[in-house]
Amino acid sequence: MTLEQVSLNKAFGGEQGVWQHASRETGTTMRFSVFVPEHKPGERLPVLWYLSGLTCTHANVTEKGEYRRACARHGIIFVAPDTSPRGEGVADDEAYDLGQGAGFYVDATQAPWAPHFRMRAYIEQELPAILAENFPVDLSRQGITGHSMGGHGALTIGLRNPETFRSVSAFAPIVAPLQCPWGDKALTAYLGPDRAAWRPYDAVALIEDGARLPALLVDQGEADNFLESQLKTHLLEQACAAAGIPATIRMQPGYDHSYYFISSFMDDHIDWHAARLKAD
Repeated sequence: MTLEQVSLNKAFGGEQGVWQHASRETGTTMRFSVFVPEHKPGERLPVLWYLSGLTCTHANVTEKGEYRRACARHGIIFVAPDTSPRGEGVADDEAYDLGQGAGFYVDATQAPWAPHFRMRAYIEQELPAILAENFPVDLSRQGITGHSMGGHGALTIGLRNPETFRSVSAFAPIVAPLQCPWGDKALTAYLGPDRAAWRPYDAVALIEDGARLPALLVDQGEADNFLESQLKTHLLEQACAAAGIPATIRMQPGYDHSYYFISSFMDDHIDWHAARLKAD
């Protein structure tokens, strides 16, 4: 596997890079960004994954997320993958909430999506191995977060893999795709009409089915225009309470769904992850 450097810039004493490679899982060229803070030679650092939302690439959080200062302070590597496979020959849809830019972090089973839309395997298996081979990461100390569709990805990946991720948080996540229009549309297309096959990709359903986390942090803007129709944060709060999961779910007055919101609370999330990733 050849990793190609797209860009590399010095920031806060460390290096912000963008990289691309031929993906085994998606059969396409995939890009991701990595911030590596200044560190001692041979040192292995904790890693925090950030999964982006609908229509986004790695670039949105890399350019607007304002995470580097906190990651440099804590000595945490920050990884931002793309949201889907892309390119000629990859299935797509005219709508923004299906196809390229809208992978929903699933392994699709239905035509025409199945050949390339394997974002679950890419995030859970392929990209961690690439990071371990090419960057000074300590894969025994991983955390995951994300926004909107990426918050859905962070919650479901974290719930399915509690032995891998020490810490899980989210910004304005889609918490119950089985109960919202975005999820109904995407999961029907990618996984077919059998709703039982959707449950591994629904945070509320995973909790109902027995998945647990030691703690959870979620921030949600009260002025988010997707809150009532798509995100339904109260369903996650109810599921965590019923399951006894210690969840800090903060409703933030006046904040919307944008990166103005995300960047406002990014330091809080990185501090929260650092306390868990650096604990003995």
